[in-house]
Amino acid sequence: MGAQPSRRRMTEAQHMALAELPPELLLQVLSHVPPRALVTRCRPVCRAWRDLVDGPSVWLLQLARDRSAEGRALYALAQSCPADRNGHDDFPLCALARFCLLAPLGRNLIYNSCGEQGFRGWEVEHGGNGWAVEKNLTMVPGAPSQTCFVTSFEWCFKRQLVDLVKEGVWQELLDSAQIEIYIADWHCAHKPTECGHSTQSQPESLVDCQGF
Repeated sequence: MGAQPSRRRMTEAQHMALAELPPELLLQVLSHVPPRALVTRCRPVCRAWRDLVDGPSVWLLQLARDRSAEGRALYALAQSCPADRNGHDDFPLCALARFCLLAPLGRNLIYNSCGEQGFRGWEVEHGGNGWAVEKNLTMVPGAPSQTCFVTSFEWCFKRQLVDLVKEGVWQELLDSAQIEIYIADWHCAHKPTECGHSTQSQPESLVDCQGF
């Protein structure tokens, strides 16, 4: 009887190095890697991998894999409004890669929205008793932090500039697609009582929506 090859030798013979894969198959494999790992682990491997990660194809495949209604709509937008060259010297990847990494449409774009870092990131104008940051007197389910901005009933203002391109939305998408941008922060008002003290009202989210 002839000698049978060991299972170990058969397994080793069946393995194929990723470097031996045709570019189109390697692209499919890399498209299953999470975005941050693509940039930090796969991109430095070699020039061929770097070129794939720097280009839009692998990122379009990642967008195409989301079969939800939102995912399909976003993939259609990415195809109809292709991202041009990024133009950021400190970010060599394409603009679509920046979008997938930062996920700007899936998070609140306001920095320090609950005042957990005081007024950092805000331009503040005080009126009446001015702004303050306090802990919520009652727990607010779903809030990113159990603090909120508090003010009196007299006018107070706070502003924050959000750079949508810096946050990951590419310019062609803003120019051509009617996407909706949501912004929100958590605030409440001091209500005066009969004894002259003030109490904190229930914190609520102030939400604005605008189509671009």
